[in-house]
Amino acid sequence: MRGNTSFGGLGNSSFASLAPAPASADEAEPWVRGELIRSLMRASRGSYIFSAALMPAMAALSWGYLPAWQLGVWLLLGVVSTLGRMWFERVYTRRYAGRDAGAQERFIHRYRYLWSASALTWGLSILIYFERAPLVNQFMSWLIVAGAATFPLNSLALHPPLLKRYVNTLFGTMVVSVLLRIVELNFAQLHFNYGFLLLPLFHWWLLLRAGRRIHETARNSFELLFHNHILINSLTQQRQAAVSAVAMKNRFLASAAHDMRQPVLALSLYADWLRNEPELVQEIAPKIVRATHAVNALFDSLFDLARIDSGQVRLHIERVDLGQLLHDLELQYRPVAEAKGLRFKVRVTPGTVLTDPIRVRRMLGNLLSNAIKYTAEGGVLLTSRQTRDGLRVEVWDTGIGIAREHLRDVFLEFYKVADHAGTSDGFGLGLAIVARLSHALGHPVSVRSRLGKGSVFRVALHDADEAQAQTRISGAVG
Repeated sequence: MRGNTSFGGLGNSSFASLAPAPASADEAEPWVRGELIRSLMRASRGSYIFSAALMPAMAALSWGYLPAWQLGVWLLLGVVSTLGRMWFERVYTRRYAGRDAGAQERFIHRYRYLWSASALTWGLSILIYFERAPLVNQFMSWLIVAGAATFPLNSLALHPPLLKRYVNTLFGTMVVSVLLRIVELNFAQLHFNYGFLLLPLFHWWLLLRAGRRIHETARNSFELLFHNHILINSLTQQRQAAVSAVAMKNRFLASAAHDMRQPVLALSLYADWLRNEPELVQEIAPKIVRATHAVNALFDSLFDLARIDSGQVRLHIERVDLGQLLHDLELQYRPVAEAKGLRFKVRVTPGTVLTDPIRVRRMLGNLLSNAIKYTAEGGVLLTSRQTRDGLRVEVWDTGIGIAREHLRDVFLEFYKVADHAGTSDGFGLGLAIVARLSHALGHPVSVRSRLGKGSVFRVALHDADEAQAQTRISGAVG
């Protein structure tokens, strides 16, 4: 038969709560790290453009006070480091921007030397102006270097290892360059007080401290954003669940009222008929009984659903003889099938299974009842077989079948396939109960069907654990 749908966890998705569990720190951490790096890369373009724009100004302040080739070498280093940063940004945007935090961190770690090269270039700038240019030019150059050190702070602070590398390389090179110039001048002809050298060291410490504060603030902001997203998604899903619940309630009321109207009306008519013609009691009484049974069947199904969904069903797991169970079902449903002119066959593979006998009999009984109801000619086969995964019970019929697009929906409450003969007098609750009991007992249900040819429902009877089964049926409520 064509059209196969498996419901290994059937029922759980139908009636369990849609609200997600609160986001854990483990879930938030990778997302936050990834967003920090993405923000770093978005802001990095401004830093290297600013750096490239300052280099000509620095060269102009030192022009004529040192050999041109030295100035040219320094500018060449600046151009190479800037082009390297540009290339790095392009590669990141094309290949890594959408990847996880781990991949982005590995990429940045691999090319961390590009930031070191930029910092080294600015640190070496000390050699082209310190104690070479006039004091005013030196002062302006110191300000430019301070700006080159400070401007990238907001972006580099988003990834502390990169900030430390940049700042340590920059100020370390500056200190070494200053010492080299002092040694070169033999500690003579210096136009500054040695205490002036404490300012770069203080700036160094200040940038690292400010970077830690910026990183903490940015991380807290992204963590808050992450949990806000989770909260919004949770509220959206809860709203959708509430809307679905209201829609289900309305469908429940409409369907229950519609399904109950016919037998109740029949009861009313039969009662009036009996009052007017009491001598027809032998003819009318069986009809009243059938109508009463129809109303009771609807109430029983509704109460079963209510008890399962509220977690009030108490399961009793025990060792069940499958052959005896199928024999009991045969005694119950063979007369119903034969009264409709259908063949009813049973093939039993002996075996036992740990399960709730009452609930599994209800599951199989609902499947047999549906098979008989929707089969006009031919027959119904109830069989069990041993598979490598354990015992399996199958219910075959030669009935109207189910189209592929309706296979999953037939397990929903009050669902009836439109334009199918025999569906108008059903309540649409039998398979919904099967779905819930399947989930609770851990007996997966699958269905294959071919429209106009028939269907087969399979129930895998794995040994059930009472504690786990009761937990599943209670979890369905939350």
